Amino acid sequence: MSEGQRAYEARRAAKAGMSLEKWLAEKEKRTREEIAAATRAEAVKPAKKPGFFARLLERAQKPL
Repeated sequence: MSEGQRAYEARRAAKAGMSLEKWLAEKEKRTREEIAAATRAEAVKPAKKPGFFARLLERAQKPL
């Protein structure tokens, strides 16, 4: 982390009333939770039915 980033995070931590180390740990924890939630939401998403042209092409490939 560069000096500028470190100073920025230090200001944010002070504003939240935390130490820099505690702030960074909390931020990393939130990031991991968001990634996990996005992964779960993506896994639960139902399969999308094929579009109009995909169905048309699939139908054209079938024998009569």
